[in-house]
Amino acid sequence: MAIVALKAWYIEQYEPIREIVKRPHDLRLSRSSLLKSGLRADILDETEEIATSKWFERYIEGETIEFYIEGSGGYAIANLDLKSHEIYLTKQELNAFLEPKIFFSYQQEYKESSELFREVLEAAIAKVNKTARIPLSLELAQRPKNAPLRLSSGQLRQIRKSLLFIADGTAIATTTREDKPQLLLSSNVCVELGYALHSKRQGQILLLQMERLQGQFPFDLTSHQQLSCKTAEEVRQTLPSLLEALLQRFNL
Repeated sequence: MAIVALKAWYIEQYEPIREIVKRPHDLRLSRSSLLKSGLRADILDETEEIATSKWFERYIEGETIEFYIEGSGGYAIANLDLKSHEIYLTKQELNAFLEPKIFFSYQQEYKESSELFREVLEAAIAKVNKTARIPLSLELAQRPKNAPLRLSSGQLRQIRKSLLFIADGTAIATTTREDKPQLLLSSNVCVELGYALHSKRQGQILLLQMERLQGQFPFDLTSHQQLSCKTAEEVRQTLPSLLEALLQRFNL
């Protein structure tokens, strides 16, 4: 039986998959067995070539080494035996599958907050892009006119594939309970935020709020996933540095 060689690309830092596959591959493998959460394969490259590679040097130093394997997805090395040319890899969720975009879920009920957040986000992204390896863009949620929001597969993909999901959680009203009123958010924002909470990691979600009404917030998010401000000046001072902090993990 002929050996089918699989190409594998070392993922050193964030880079979209479409760009990664344009450069030469870093490893050739012949798959031995495929498990639900892992992969065992034979290494087809020469030992000397592997031993002098950057990724192998970092592997023996104890770093997590990630690969994108064509037709299989993302994996991290669990064990590697150069003598037998065998490698064991575990399934890994790669940031490389994300697009260099920030998805902004805005509201139309209290436009002042979303217009402010959008202005500050655009300025902050422009600043980041001056020195970034990979330029970012701001992707706005779709808002149908005179129709309820129905998230299409394309819109769901935009949220799922974005580097960060940012939503305007400024309250538009409160419930009538006198003892413990609850803040009401834009229904469109709630739909998109609900899917983001299901599909994205904690560090990829940020909920912005302008403090304008008193009441209990309906979502139980950690403090680092929220930014609450009283004034526009506070937003301009705080949001850009918070955005840069969230983007640090991607090493742009």
